[in-house]
Amino acid sequence: MSNLEEFNERARGSQQRFKLGGGARQIILIRHGSSVGATVETVQLGELAISDPPLSEDGHVQAELLARALVREPINAIFVTPLQRTQQTAAPLATVAEIQPRVINDLREVHLGDWEHSFYEHASAGHPLLARMYIEESWEVIPNAESNAHFADRVRSGVAEAVSHICEGETAVIFSHAGTIAEICRQATGSRPFAFTAPENTSVSRLIVGRDGQWKLRSFNEVSHLLNE
Repeated sequence: MSNLEEFNERARGSQQRFKLGGGARQIILIRHGSSVGATVETVQLGELAISDPPLSEDGHVQAELLARALVREPINAIFVTPLQRTQQTAAPLATVAEIQPRVINDLREVHLGDWEHSFYEHASAGHPLLARMYIEESWEVIPNAESNAHFADRVRSGVAEAVSHICEGETAVIFSHAGTIAEICRQATGSRPFAFTAPENTSVSRLIVGRDGQWKLRSFNEVSHLLNE
């Protein structure tokens, strides 16, 4: 046996590749693709008028690249939020996987109160409340924004709803939003509130939900499918 063959043999035997087992389920978390800037489009959910921009041209390209990468994986269900940027991002994968996405309202983005339609305006202007928000790691700094506790509860409820639609050993894909994915990762790891802020557009993060309901974060912010973007 040559040195290279011996090296390869040792590498193969050093560690088993990850396999979903023990009654667990896998949730693949995808942030939506790049969206257009300020928009007047909204979705009405109860008393909330939620900002609803569509994907930009770049966002559609990102969605296609993502679908090419994920179609090789065994996917049993696809979930989106009521917002069109998640639905448009999911569309290429849903087509090739031949799966009809389900909408889960609770997995939408955190509601930003008085800044819901002007967050990026305030961010570009360097509004002092934005710096305070990141220092305190709290959405509640923004006037009338959703509370951290309410956001955490509904996000957990949304994940539970997705898990209820798949069986042990199966994989679901959730197309969601930066704040929501960050909150899921926070809950899975017990981290600081904003430790996982700003996952990239169409990034892939992986959550394992055990038979006992325990969450484990397997990966965060994978973007290798975008290298040729």
